Amino acid sequence: MAMAEDDETSETRNNARLAILELANMISVPMALNAIIHLKVPDIIYHQQPHPNTPLTASQILTRANLPNADPDNLQRLLRLLTSHNVFAEYTITSSPNSPPERSYSLTETGKTLVTDDHGLSYASYVLQHHQDALVKSWPLLHHAVLDPTVEPFARSNGGKSAYSYYGENPEMNLLMQKAMSGVSVPFMKAIMDGYDGFGFDGKKIQRLVDVGGSGGDCLRMILRKYSHVVEGINFDLPEVVAKAPKIPGVTHVGGDMFKEIPKGDAIFMKWVLTTWTDDECEKIMKNCYEALPVGGKLIACEPVLPLDSDSSHRTRALLAGDIFVMAIYRAKGKHRTEDEFRQLGLSTGFNAFRAIYIDHFYTVLEFTK
Repeated sequence: MAMAEDDETSETRNNARLAILELANMISVPMALNAIIHLKVPDIIYHQQPHPNTPLTASQILTRANLPNADPDNLQRLLRLLTSHNVFAEYTITSSPNSPPERSYSLTETGKTLVTDDHGLSYASYVLQHHQDALVKSWPLLHHAVLDPTVEPFARSNGGKSAYSYYGENPEMNLLMQKAMSGVSVPFMKAIMDGYDGFGFDGKKIQRLVDVGGSGGDCLRMILRKYSHVVEGINFDLPEVVAKAPKIPGVTHVGGDMFKEIPKGDAIFMKWVLTTWTDDECEKIMKNCYEALPVGGKLIACEPVLPLDSDSSHRTRALLAGDIFVMAIYRAKGKHRTEDEFRQLGLSTGFNAFRAIYIDHFYTVLEFTK
């Protein structure tokens, strides 16, 4: 509450009230994203022939979706909200002074990340994966991560089961998780292919590459396609995950437990693995990586890296929001880390060299050399 002497008509107090109301209603944004993906709106707008991404009205979108009984006014409300968050571009035409404007919508660059490619992949699965019932019901218990960090909110709201165990017991959730990770991985890996040159060590080229937590093997497929000297890829993940992985030339799918042992290789690659575990668990994973590598071998980890200072930039907000997602779903003490925290983890597990390569705005390439 404002102090008694504050002037509630001032610009400062007006802006303060507006800001907290926006924050309190922020759940509307991801839920609106979820809704337009279920309605296949991004694909409908983009996959038009012969002119992709031509602006469409809400009624036109629903006609193309073959949903004649759906409500265009409510769809337009979703589109307007997401336009304000730069997912759509809005165009208005007023036919007469007394009639409301006709609004039509196309996709921005942000919105295009939700369009499925020729392999059925996009960031849409990532959005849907985040908003499944089992995950959503964890959020009201977030304060328990402060009161008792030994149990993450997801486990509290799902009968004591961890998220990974829950996925393993629910094939549809597991499949969506794999599709979400593939949808995020492919564009990121394209950036890595163009901006990272570290697939070699001590003048030698990596021949055997292990991907820890590689899910369906998409990252290995892309690496082997570009680097012919990588002749053997080991896709290492939980047995129930690799059991559903597709056949990929040059790739062997291996099921196991990274906390017990990791297959040997010239280098080990992982993406968004260390983030979901505590410091002690990360040390165990990295120690197993160290023991699986030859002298001069590398652990190449792609993880979110927090900036030292908190600010209101899109990058900082995305990284800090992702950090809280980890707290709620995977481990109350799992977390996004700073560059120095990753460096210290590497030193504590035996690695003698470290460098961070900033290519993508969310994931950073972290190179630990034995």
